[in-house]
Amino acid sequence: MIVWNGEGDKPERLAETVFWVPQVEDSTNLAAKFQAMPKLEVTQLTSAGVEDILEFVPNGVTLCTARGVHGSAVAELVMTVILATLRRLPHFVEAQRQGNWEPLEADDLRDKRVLIIGAGDLGEQTARRLRSFDADPVLVAHTARDGIHATSELPSLLPEADVVVLTVPLTPDTTNLVDAEFLGRMPDGAVLVNVARGKVVDTAALLAELTTGRLRAALDVMEPEPLPAGHPLWKAPNLIITPHAAGSISQAGARAFALVNAQVRRYLAGEDLVNVVKGAY
Repeated sequence: MIVWNGEGDKPERLAETVFWVPQVEDSTNLAAKFQAMPKLEVTQLTSAGVEDILEFVPNGVTLCTARGVHGSAVAELVMTVILATLRRLPHFVEAQRQGNWEPLEADDLRDKRVLIIGAGDLGEQTARRLRSFDADPVLVAHTARDGIHATSELPSLLPEADVVVLTVPLTPDTTNLVDAEFLGRMPDGAVLVNVARGKVVDTAALLAELTTGRLRAALDVMEPEPLPAGHPLWKAPNLIITPHAAGSISQAGARAFALVNAQVRRYLAGEDLVNVVKGAY
């Protein structure tokens, strides 16, 4: 096994590498790293997103994601922020901090229509948890299939959504998907949850809706990121911010490398790899 962060002298036998596991969120000098491994056959990510690396993967190299590893943790955060928003936890936490007894009528998830845009593992895991709270999840994907709507149907779906959850990958089609027109179709008091990528949402358009109090939101990802000090999102009303923490749990590393171990075993045995997004396997 060779460990290299792309800096300093190249390790001996690096050029013989056939299976590479990049560091999490490793998006620096990718072209040079691939060039340093001319015999590479498989790149196995420990994350689900591919937007930073996909364009650099040479032809003939198979790219695999960690689909299924982080879905449960991210879906739990989605549930947490939806429930916190509906049950008005930020209000009660602030009242506690100030030592004030401030009862307030809140809401629950029962019978709420939750639009989940992104019908992959994360979307499915979120939908399953929502059903246990008697909510009505509606899955949306780029292309319609059995039980799943197409994104082209969003104009008619958004006005009926109490909550909208974003779990889509970042692509040219999803960049700024949530713009002023999209937000304008959401009903008053609706909640937007983003655990996808920050660039899926037009930050200025969302800030405008939050500031008027018409919409509420919870962002685990945002644009820009990390969110700089003094950015207006920090003080925006009706907003819960978590610092790209949805998958940051103590078990994440062990689960990711259990997948890596299984993939290496499949590769050595000549078996089909799982979670392939590019390549011949």
